[in-house]
Amino acid sequence: MRKIQFSGRSPVIVTAAEPVPGPDQLLVRTELAGVHLGLVRMLQRDNGPDGGEIVGTVVAAGPDLADWVGKRVGGVVFEGAYAEYALAAPQLMSEIPAEVDAADALTLVRGGVIALGLLRTAGFVAGESVMVTGAASGVGHLAVQLARVLGAVRVIAAVGSLDKAEFLRGCGADEVVTYADAWTERVDIVLDGVGGDVAQRCVDILGPHGRLIAFSAFGGNIDAGSLLGELKTVGGFSMGLLSRTRADLLESWRAELWNLLSCGRIRPHQTILPLDRMDAALELIETRANRGRVAVRIA
Repeated sequence: MRKIQFSGRSPVIVTAAEPVPGPDQLLVRTELAGVHLGLVRMLQRDNGPDGGEIVGTVVAAGPDLADWVGKRVGGVVFEGAYAEYALAAPQLMSEIPAEVDAADALTLVRGGVIALGLLRTAGFVAGESVMVTGAASGVGHLAVQLARVLGAVRVIAAVGSLDKAEFLRGCGADEVVTYADAWTERVDIVLDGVGGDVAQRCVDILGPHGRLIAFSAFGGNIDAGSLLGELKTVGGFSMGLLSRTRADLLESWRAELWNLLSCGRIRPHQTILPLDRMDAALELIETRANRGRVAVRIA
């Protein structure tokens, strides 16, 4: 089979043996694989697993998982994502409706669930205002759309450059701001995918009873005293724990996303490149030039 092998920062297509699934594994013939910031960081450190989101078809499985064979699935693998065949844990895979395009499936199966989960974790209700940082990312652009679709009175998108403004207005943003701007408009909810120094700024623009939900791996320091006077709260979101403890909740969110997609109420955006353009896909992420999800086509 063909697969990407990373030599430092440089991706090279090599030939490797097809993996064999263990008792608790699925073998997925991969169609698309997402390229993400975690992979870029791994390559910068020159270590770590080459995992990511994939979409494909189960072609073999462990003895007790035979009913998975033939199913079209999407989800996360922790290594070997950029190969024609990948080994997957069934608890991290979800069946994809037959009518859903592979690129849309890849964008929604995890990123869409995170975007919707952020709003649910924040306790969002129609009529509230929402800011999304990292708004042009695979998760961010869906969070903007979902906030609009679910009834936000105002949606503000925060990005590094205003060259993404047209794209984000097309996703439903009422206003687009950069991190260099002075943020003055108060909001009810901030969904923060950037972290670092931006985290405290997100708290500062919250109105009374405002909620910040952080989902950035960069973390960030927050002054607890800045929460007190107006009863602001800070929460976090990660799919890891929910995958282990509330798989039913994640599947209900996916079902909601498939329905919104079929009704045309959300429109995932992605850039799909061939496998031999992996270097270009990585550059899109490294330079923050992407608008929506970035992926490579394998099959």
